[in-house]
Amino acid sequence: MPRFHCPTALSTGALLDLPAGAARHVQVLRLQPGDGITLFTGDTSGEFNATVTQMGRSSVQVKIGDFVSTQREPTLRVHLAVGMPANERMDWLVEKAAELGAASIQPLMTERSVLRLAGDRADKKVAHWQSVAVAACEQCGGNRVPLIHPVMTLAQWLKSHAERCAAAPSDNPQLGLLLSLKPHTQGVREAAAPLMVKASLPVNGTSANEADITFLSGPEGGLSSAEEVATLAAGLKPVTLGPRVLRAETAALAALTTLLV
Repeated sequence: MPRFHCPTALSTGALLDLPAGAARHVQVLRLQPGDGITLFTGDTSGEFNATVTQMGRSSVQVKIGDFVSTQREPTLRVHLAVGMPANERMDWLVEKAAELGAASIQPLMTERSVLRLAGDRADKKVAHWQSVAVAACEQCGGNRVPLIHPVMTLAQWLKSHAERCAAAPSDNPQLGLLLSLKPHTQGVREAAAPLMVKASLPVNGTSANEADITFLSGPEGGLSSAEEVATLAAGLKPVTLGPRVLRAETAALAALTTLLV
């Protein structure tokens, strides 16, 4: 069935006017009263069946059906912090990261960034990337839509990352990884192995631990030497994806795939 993101509280048997974006898609698909759809709210535990009841000029009403428990999200939450690649490559990166199961994406401006965003232009880009992430989750079956954070400079982000790590509870371990060209660095999977094992262990025999990994990858040309020094000083661990030189958007997705698949 067609699947739509509906970020609001849902309850079986209730009638609901779909949000504008979902309603527009239902109309484009020429669905009719009686047709079934699937709705997900962002709750990682499952989704709802629903049935179209009314079609208006610009509105669609549905009746919420049963909740279906479906766990498709990894217990390991991987947050991507990326020096924004230029042109349409950031759109592609966001789409594929959402499909693969990224928990969040932080767009960064660095010394070598080609794409520079601020003010309204930055806000519009972030809103656009969030809609790209929603569409990707609708298509791939993901229940958790990755949050696209506001654009930051690398210095701003390093400060906020350090504050978040300091405030994290002891039962929610954190790990920061930096894609680096430094020699003798560990592979991504090897560096993350202890946390990956912890995330796979059951808690009280019922569910798995949750753990957070942040992976930082630079823009075209990578981080400058000064930026890499500052990043390592902030506690991120240098890692490698191997001897090949990957494009900026490929490197972030390769790391995500290595950690989650």
